[in-house]
Order: sequence, then structure tokens, then C-alpha cells
Amino acid sequence: MRVSFAGGGSDLPAFYELGHGAVLSTAIDKYIWVTVKRHSEVFDEPVRINYSLTEQVDTIDEVRNDITRECLRMLNIEPPIYISTVGDLPASTGLGSSSAFAVGLLNALHRYRGDRVSAGQLAEEACEIEIDVLGQPIGRQDQYAAAFGGLNLFTFRPGGAVAVEPQRISARVLVELFENVMLFWTGHQRDSSSVLTEQRENTQLHVDDLTAMRDQAYELQQVLRGRPSARDVGAIIHRGWQLKRGLASTISNPQIDEWYERALTGGAIGGKITGAGNGGFLLLVVEPDQRATVRNLLSELTEVSVRPEFHGSQILLPSTD
Repeated sequence: MRVSFAGGGSDLPAFYELGHGAVLSTAIDKYIWVTVKRHSEVFDEPVRINYSLTEQVDTIDEVRNDITRECLRMLNIEPPIYISTVGDLPASTGLGSSSAFAVGLLNALHRYRGDRVSAGQLAEEACEIEIDVLGQPIGRQDQYAAAFGGLNLFTFRPGGAVAVEPQRISARVLVELFENVMLFWTGHQRDSSSVLTEQRENTQLHVDDLTAMRDQAYELQQVLRGRPSARDVGAIIHRGWQLKRGLASTISNPQIDEWYERALTGGAIGGKITGAGNGGFLLLVVEPDQRATVRNLLSELTEVSVRPEFHGSQILLPSTD
């Protein structure tokens, strides 16, 4: 999964087709785990798919899980097939889990077929499935974050081309950055489609705000090339959140605003709701000596420890067939 620090929202086609978008984000040490294997002939059903539900069907076309069905169709996978998936964190929480699943499943299915596949191909295939085939009103950052891993500046060009610029900062600096990051689970899963659809429809009204948010990705890039302080990073993320809140009516709500203001009172420098908004995780930038205060002020929320992940989607146990 991933956390985007700056530029989120500028990866939507409604904006980047007007010029370009940019997002600075990093993969994190929270994962979607996917198992793919040939299903044994002793089972009655040729296709079994396990996630929060279990599907046992005869054909690929009968699979109800949209991403799974379309990945199987794209790669011409025939039954018998078994797929199981589990996530470290709940779905629909603003950390790019659906795209991480798409990328991970495609990676596993390619290996199942014996293919060699690049990170760029995985990201593009996942974008094709989620955006073009399934018509999701999402951007292109999540698929690239899951496929490439690490800390990257992604640039989104008209026509959908994506440039990937890995950030050449030391692992120590990135780890130090995360020592100033706190992540709190709000307890609210949400459907990002309605939020992103409204944001897309409002694009022409917020071009200046989205441009400023895009430019914050470049600003943060420059900060991270030096000796980044929590105050420098937190200030940029705070300004981005103030702009993002105005892009759609459901990105924030009174409860989220109250949690955020409470955190600022306790010493947080800045923060945001991850992903499209309206729930998910509250990300905060907090200097170490203020973490206990912020944690106490948000005691009704569950804190989740998070660290950077330097690798993209990986095959952990290749087939021995």
C-alpha cells in the first residue's frame, strides 16, 4: 500500500489533461497478500476465489469480484484456478489497497503463466483494468506506487503517460521522516467513487487549487533533498490538506475536522486524511516529543505503526512447477 504526501488529486485525468499532475508518495510496509495456484480437480468447482467472501463458480465470467474477473480475462487464464487474498489493513481506507491488489494479482498471474513482467507493465495493466475497463473515477498514482515501491515523484502527462522519478535520498533520511509520521485509523471505510466523482466534476472550479497542490509535490521534493525537518514537511502537508478539503463536499466532515484540530492543539504540525477523504486514516506529522500528547488526545482512535517500503510488488514464493 502507499501514503501520498503531496499532489494527491492532480493524478486525475480531469486535471492532468489540462497540463500535468504530480504526486510525491511512498510505498509503506502494509501489504495485500495474493495466492494463485492451479485448483485441484478433486474440488467440484473449477474456480474458487477467497477474499472477504468466497466465490465458487464454473467460469471466469461468473466471478463477481470485478478486479479479479478482469485480471483473469486480460491474461486469458482458464480454469481450474484458485485465488486467495488478504490485506494487512481494511479495504477502502485511502492507502491504495484496491490498486495494490490489482498489481499484486497481475504479478502473481503473470508468474503463474511463466511470464517476465516489468513494474511499468504491471502498473499500466492495473490502470487499464481499474480505469478503462471498470470505469473507476480514480487516478493513476496508486498502481504505480504498488508496482515500483519506494519514494517517488510521479508526473502525469496528458494522454496518460506517467514518468517515475525515484527520490535519491538515503534510507536513513526516509526512516527519520517516518519517525515524525503518525497514522490513526478513523474506523470509517468509505466508497471513494462518490468523492472522486464530485471532485472530477468540480475540476474547472478548482484548477488553481489543484495546481498549487501539484506544485507542493515539487516543493516537498526539494525539502527532502536537504535535511528535512518535521516542521518543513508538516507545513507543506497542512497547506495541501486545507486546499484538498475544498475540492468536494464530502472530503472532510465535522468529526474529521475536530480530530485534526485536536491534534494540532497537541503539537501536530500538519496532516491530512489519506486517499480521497471522508474516512480512512488520519496521517499526522508530529515531532517525537509531542507524540505522546497527540496520542492521548486521539485516544479513541487506533494508531497504526507504519514504515517505508523500498520494494514494489514482489513474488515471495514462486511456483515450483
